[in-house]
Amino acid sequence: MPIELYRIDDRLIHGQVVVGWGQPLDVAFIVLVDDTVAASDWEQDLYRMGAPPEMELFFESVTSAIARIGAYQSRAEPGIVLTADIETMCRLAEGAPGITRVNVGGIHHREGRKAKLRYVFLTADEETRLQALANRGIAVTAQDVPSAPPVPLTEVLAGAGL
Repeated sequence: MPIELYRIDDRLIHGQVVVGWGQPLDVAFIVLVDDTVAASDWEQDLYRMGAPPEMELFFESVTSAIARIGAYQSRAEPGIVLTADIETMCRLAEGAPGITRVNVGGIHHREGRKAKLRYVFLTADEETRLQALANRGIAVTAQDVPSAPPVPLTEVLAGAGL
């Protein structure tokens, strides 16, 4: 079964991902793609505490995720690929075949970002990177929880959700 969700969420593994998305999608595993976390045992231990014991967690750098994405995509049970930022998802999409949809789930306020939705704040560069994903034929939508309707990228960039 293919990966059920490719998600950008700057909080990475937390209740909304594990319960909100994981349970409805019947997720058996999460692949957290982050170069820093992949190199840090103590950060991995922290994220393991946020997931139920029956859910497998894999920690990958972008390079190792690209090398292993086919194996994750061909697993029998459904999974989620999760990145903390747009740049990481773009790097992954450039090197990994088969990514057709990206969910923008939570990119929160920080200096230089402008509100686009109540849970999505973007810099001009981040907007350009998301548009580049869409230009590659990847469907980019924002959706904080599964019960909310997905917001198309054009509406996100226009700030239509404010």
